[in-house]
Amino acid sequence: MKSRALRPLGLAAGIATAAIVLAGCSTGGGEQSDPNAPVTLTIATFNDFGYTDALLQEYMDENPNVKIVHNKAATSNDARANYFQKLGKTGLADIEAIEVDWLPEVMQYSDMLAPVPTDLTDRWLDWKVKAATDADGNLIGYGTDIGPEAVCYRSDLFQAAGLPTDRAEVGKLFDGDWANYFKVGDQYVAATGKAFYDSAGGTYQGMINQVEAAYENPSDGKITATTNPEVKDIYDQVTAASATQSAHFSQWSDDWFAGLSNGDFATMLCPGWMLGVISGNAKDVTGWDVAPMFPNGGGNWGGSYLTIPANGKNVAAAQKLADWLTDAKTQVKAFENAGTFPSQNDALTDATLLDSTNEYFNNAPVGQIFSERATAVTVSPFKGEFYFQVNDAMQKALTRVEDGTQDAKASWDQWVSEVEAIK
Repeated sequence: MKSRALRPLGLAAGIATAAIVLAGCSTGGGEQSDPNAPVTLTIATFNDFGYTDALLQEYMDENPNVKIVHNKAATSNDARANYFQKLGKTGLADIEAIEVDWLPEVMQYSDMLAPVPTDLTDRWLDWKVKAATDADGNLIGYGTDIGPEAVCYRSDLFQAAGLPTDRAEVGKLFDGDWANYFKVGDQYVAATGKAFYDSAGGTYQGMINQVEAAYENPSDGKITATTNPEVKDIYDQVTAASATQSAHFSQWSDDWFAGLSNGDFATMLCPGWMLGVISGNAKDVTGWDVAPMFPNGGGNWGGSYLTIPANGKNVAAAQKLADWLTDAKTQVKAFENAGTFPSQNDALTDATLLDSTNEYFNNAPVGQIFSERATAVTVSPFKGEFYFQVNDAMQKALTRVEDGTQDAKASWDQWVSEVEAIK
């Protein structure tokens, strides 16, 4: 069975707002005592969660008393702004989707969200649950999709470089640590004189996502980034390799999108949703494939949750719908609709998912590959209050090295100064 390409839930892409209104006015008053009383539930998402009209109609057919209004924000940035402006106040939907990248801020207001019932917490991958569990042990989000990582590569460019092209053989080639990945990069550059991967920033992100506490101490929240040897080691590895191996294209830039087609780089780190980005922007290229391996083990980039504001009008009914939307059967249907890769344990062993292939990527068995990559993840990085300020500063530091504004040492020193000024 073919699947649709996975899509990036974290991109601020200009996807038109598409609301499906399946009912009239929403219910007034507080939580209803009669579970069979008519109720209108609102759900707010962004980009594409795979919640089609037909999928939501299934739930309404099973629950005739429920009518659903689905509001889709134009971008995830719009959804984020609305969420934090209204959380704890009024105006949010009964169910609000959030990105994993919002969690450091969301956790500061976890008491404003209805916890997921404890009997459901074992349905998701452990690291998916851990990332959204607050200090009191409450899971505050129903896991939707995840972004397990593999490596996408151009088989035609590998062939020209004298490297293996079969995905299983390429997987063996990449089986090892990051030093091994960069060693393969040296071989590719020596054979072709061309860049091996797209950017220092994208590669760094894949590496730092494997560090459990990169920037802050989980026990007290203090920033430890500038003295963490793992951060410095990753920075040094990336900047040293990027001097010859990187195409120096910042991800999501015009040059980067063009590079997906014109062969400016041969590999890129590839969470499942990245498949849709590649196939959608390099439609005429026939060489892209997916290696069933990720350097240094497993890694995750991206994913989302459904949250339920605790002061909502229909909390119990919203919990029931969120439960249904994130059960194994529905997650597989969402994957078929939009390529959103499931986070539910039972979904990862579902035959429909495991049989899914992607024609564009040489009929790669993407369901099997990314299910294996999901279970290979062992680290759920701690992201505290200052994580994204520190990481954003790091991405800018890497960009300065890539564009030649500063050398690696000067850019690191500036980053240290910027981080020390955060708190």
